[in-house]
Amino acid sequence: MKRYGAMLLSISLLLLAGCGRGGETGSTTRIAGMVFQEDQFFRLVLFGMRDAATQAEVELLEANSNSRPDREIQLVNTYIAQGVDAIVISPLSARASVSALQRARDAGIVVITYNTTIEGDVPAVFVESDQYQLGASTGRAARDYIEERLGGRADVAIVTFISQAPEQGHQRTDGFKDQLTELPGVRVVAEQDAWMAEQAVKKVGDMLTANPAIEIIWAANEGGTVGAVMAVKNSGNAGRVVVFGTDMSKQLADFLLADDGVLQAATGQRPFEIGSMAVDAAVRVLRGDSVARTIALEGVLLSRDDPDGVLAYKSNLASLTD
Repeated sequence: MKRYGAMLLSISLLLLAGCGRGGETGSTTRIAGMVFQEDQFFRLVLFGMRDAATQAEVELLEANSNSRPDREIQLVNTYIAQGVDAIVISPLSARASVSALQRARDAGIVVITYNTTIEGDVPAVFVESDQYQLGASTGRAARDYIEERLGGRADVAIVTFISQAPEQGHQRTDGFKDQLTELPGVRVVAEQDAWMAEQAVKKVGDMLTANPAIEIIWAANEGGTVGAVMAVKNSGNAGRVVVFGTDMSKQLADFLLADDGVLQAATGQRPFEIGSMAVDAAVRVLRGDSVARTIALEGVLLSRDDPDGVLAYKSNLASLTD
């Protein structure tokens, strides 16, 4: 939302009597913003949440479940007890996260999900990236590379995060794989879960040892992509094996600009906008405004073939985090 619009929203909020659950004119609306991992994506989500909260003059309570279901439940229960007005969350599980968030809604708390969501009608709004499109975007770049430089034939390894976030992991992986089905000379010879960089370094290294003909590696998230790039370098395969990724960060942008040629392309999400729009949606629902139940944002492909685009991404990232 543009800043001018956000200023008008802030003024409107001040004119509403008891727009939060506090019930008194002038009471502060409190929104809990929850992430489940400490990485570039979720840091930018938080920056977006903070920006929207500042513009709307609401209080943002921040928390990280660290990918622990028990911690997620504990945090939601704490916010229920504190009587927050809204919970903005990327749930760990479409099913296991339902009960705690259902309790929050039953307590009169607005639930907004982003990035991942849950089954049922508990969330008032879901703000997401199109997960299938994220994988498919990078898949098309990999397909073009295989056709143009490898004669349409390649052994491919995949690094995903299905055991961490099954729905999201499957959607990205399916999107990537579907782009390669038209190339009969492509084989997926290895597929492992490794969403943190240190995990991926070891697992990709093991893949390359077990399958020395691998030429293409695709990783489904930032940490996996970082680890895959490092594993290729560590194994001495730079120049022979290339990496494609999903998600973006400053480090990955630097990899795209590096002379080693390892990382070829990555499709980035728009985490700042996701965080900002999720908090904005919470504020609007609390006001009683009509809000779309699902808000989907497309990703942006960045490639080493377009260094100007990568540099523009870095510049924009710096402006968001200053």
